[in-house]
Amino acid sequence: MSKIRKQSEYEKTFAYRFFRWLGGEKDIFVGNMEMQPQKEYVEEEATIEERMKDRQQAMAEVYDGSHNMELRFFKILYKIFSVVFCIAIMAVLILTVSYLPEVGDPNRPTSNIVTETYISDGLGDTGAVNIVTGMILSYRAFDTFGETNVLFIATCCVMIMLMVDEDKIKKNKDSNDRGFEPKNDVILQVIAKFLVPIVFLFGIYIILNGHLSPGGGFSGGAMIGAGMILYVAAFGFDKTEKFFNEHVYKVIKVTALLCYGCIVTYYFLTGANGLECLILLGEPGKILSGGITLPINIFVGSEVACTMYAFYALFRRGGL
Repeated sequence: MSKIRKQSEYEKTFAYRFFRWLGGEKDIFVGNMEMQPQKEYVEEEATIEERMKDRQQAMAEVYDGSHNMELRFFKILYKIFSVVFCIAIMAVLILTVSYLPEVGDPNRPTSNIVTETYISDGLGDTGAVNIVTGMILSYRAFDTFGETNVLFIATCCVMIMLMVDEDKIKKNKDSNDRGFEPKNDVILQVIAKFLVPIVFLFGIYIILNGHLSPGGGFSGGAMIGAGMILYVAAFGFDKTEKFFNEHVYKVIKVTALLCYGCIVTYYFLTGANGLECLILLGEPGKILSGGITLPINIFVGSEVACTMYAFYALFRRGGL
């Protein structure tokens, strides 16, 4: 029959101390050993001067051009090869230029059927009055799609390098957002209230009329991005996040790129296989015309606007 001990007596037993140590509740060495903090090592001045003297002597012997024959030979060889390399590049460039066709030569490579086809058949094939836009977003749509992917990848790389945790942004909002400029610049805010809607409308106009007149997704998207930067510079990120935050940015960025890729793939597959494309060209000169040119302009403009704003926001405070 076991005997129940008092807690005070049990705490004096070896079993109690052992199980406390085993469970990590107490370190048996704390208070039982003489422990002193290690003193910071301070190097003597004489030792520092001797080490610096040895280093200077070693550097002088290694880079002594008057006595080090290997170094002298390397410097002479470096100068000779630099001159030879420059002369070789100049000779190659001059030789290449000599093979270029003369100005006005009718047989030059640029005078071919491709240019004539763009000019003569561009309106009928693309439905875009602006031949340049029709060529870039129809004949060369995959090339422009690659350029749009470059913007997407560039933004992702900048986000990886500069993105800051949202909790840190909220904790240090003043230092990351508006710590180095006036918080309530009345003149800037009044001007922004007047200019930002005009800039947005003009950017949308450039995008929607890209297939009818000079403009398109790149220039219109840059205009909208500039308007967003002006707005956030005047009113701060708190007001901007009410209608454009990180979630909205991701949805617009990814959706525009995927829709662009799907439209271009469908357009090229139907054209390559002689199938009828469901995307109608429309009546030339109207807003709803140009075939795939109008929607691609919208997607490209969205990508460019988001990219410009993302770069500004990431470099300014480390977040969108």
